[in-house]
Amino acid sequence: MMTTPLVQGALLILLSEWALVASGIIIRQLSDHLPTEVLVFLRNSLGLLWMLPWMIRKGRRGLPTQRLHLHLLRALVGVTAMSCLYYAWANLTLAQAALLKQTSPFFVPIIAFFWLQERINAAVRWAILVGFMGVMLILQPGTASFSLAVVVALVGAALGATAKVCIRAMRSTESPQQIVFYFALFGSLFAAIPAWNSWVMPGATDWLWLLALAAASTLAQLLLSRAYGLAGAGVLGPFTYASIPFAALAGWLIWDESLGWLTLGGMALVVLGGMLTLRGQAKARAG
Repeated sequence: MMTTPLVQGALLILLSEWALVASGIIIRQLSDHLPTEVLVFLRNSLGLLWMLPWMIRKGRRGLPTQRLHLHLLRALVGVTAMSCLYYAWANLTLAQAALLKQTSPFFVPIIAFFWLQERINAAVRWAILVGFMGVMLILQPGTASFSLAVVVALVGAALGATAKVCIRAMRSTESPQQIVFYFALFGSLFAAIPAWNSWVMPGATDWLWLLALAAASTLAQLLLSRAYGLAGAGVLGPFTYASIPFAALAGWLIWDESLGWLTLGGMALVVLGGMLTLRGQAKARAG
């Protein structure tokens, strides 16, 4: 039976989010003895290995770009966001880290407003407000539950939103493979200096985990890019929140993690706000 582009896109998003959570599990396993800087560098450099079949097939024809400055900006911002995300995976519950990564839809309209002069309609503004109310419940500032890792995760989400706006600015001329390739290449270069300053040599088993991390992360990027080529972000975006139950289940099964009621309520508001934001942006573009 033939499936529609929407169904295909939704399935690709679900697979992408599963790969993302798998990355978080691997990072949690490795972060006890490998610094975040080393993990970020090796994830990007090993990610180039998984791009080799595409590079060999395309040769030099697939590499030329007229958006080199945007690739550089995306890599710089993206590597910093990745460092924040990896820190969050290592220091928060899997569900919290996955959820806070998904706050990036709240930052995308704001960044696009200042960068691309895209208007923010009233529905999106209210949706962003709902989402940030949920973030405040998760943060719980001024209490013993407040965590620096949550703030780092939010900074990473804002930087990740900036990287997405970079992709939006160049997707008319660049293929998903080009975007992933240049991110891995320039990301490796940007991550090399901090990794050098805190270098720890991975063990033999670590290298297997690192190869799996690079594969899962690269696969997540490629599946996400492919999915958004089949259907718009407004209809597919809500499926990205599948990473939250995936992460909550994995955290419970592997590390016996649990979440408080305020955190669960905040997560519900963030998911609601994110879905409303995506829906409002889709209506604005359709109008």
